[in-house]
Amino acid sequence: MTRLRLLAAALALATTATGGWLARGWLEDSQRLTAERAIEQAIAAAMARESEIAGAVETRLAELEANERIIDRGIIREIEKPIYRRVCLEPRLVRLLNDAAAGRPPASADVADALPNDAATAD
Repeated sequence: MTRLRLLAAALALATTATGGWLARGWLEDSQRLTAERAIEQAIAAAMARESEIAGAVETRLAELEANERIIDRGIIREIEKPIYRRVCLEPRLVRLLNDAAAGRPPASADVADALPNDAATAD
């Protein structure tokens, strides 16, 4: 009988140890699952927030692209104005401007003819 009691005690001890080991495994698995779900929720919230920001940036970039096109059109209009085609200037004024751009001193007759009377004689 003592052997039977010892065997029953050993069996009860083994069952208790195995049950405790299984319960500890279930607890750890439950904790890991809770942590994984919290991480997934945080990632989903971050992705939603970043998607909103990306949408706002794309909208703003689309607006900036439209503004860029308007600026380009404005520059094209500036270039086509007749003032840049030397239509308004007389040939002696064009010669005077070209000499100034090239760094050459203009002929004294050109300066006297191109400038008003008061400016040509000023000291």
